[in-house]
Amino acid sequence: MEFAVRPARTQDVAVIRSLVQPLATDRVLLDKDKVAYFEAIQEFLIAENPDGEIVGFGAVHVMWEDLAEVRTLATADSYQGQGVGGVVLNALLDRAEDLGVQHVFCLTFETSFFQRHGFEVMDDQSVLDPDVFAQLLRSTDEGVAEFLDLARVKPNTLGNTRMIIDLASRPNRG
Repeated sequence: MEFAVRPARTQDVAVIRSLVQPLATDRVLLDKDKVAYFEAIQEFLIAENPDGEIVGFGAVHVMWEDLAEVRTLATADSYQGQGVGGVVLNALLDRAEDLGVQHVFCLTFETSFFQRHGFEVMDDQSVLDPDVFAQLLRSTDEGVAEFLDLARVKPNTLGNTRMIIDLASRPNRG
């Protein structure tokens, strides 16, 4: 099945939230206030089926010069296992690469999915220069705190796994 990927629009927020809600209830994704989706809409990509129905989405959030996070990657239940997540993830990684990012991380329960796309379990923040680490400590972004494995978020919010990919060694280029 074919899926078109496009940048998200403000009108998509209602659908994104409706697809996130059951996943947040199951503690797979974090629930966010509506305003957070509007503030981050430019980070989101949307997958649509040929009828224009939103069947998946995800965001890439830049944290530093060469570091970004894949956030809120999800597929509609009726499209699970049909490649939507992989299409969106590859588009997000392409976007990160276009922005000049070298490393992309995620917090996930779906480790095998991300491993198939070149991500590895992240043991520490050794990809960071100590000066960058010190700068990131000043961030108020919860994703940055989770990436840094700060005590205030330990165990991490959902108990999921931190994974990372070096885009220079990325397989399955979108």
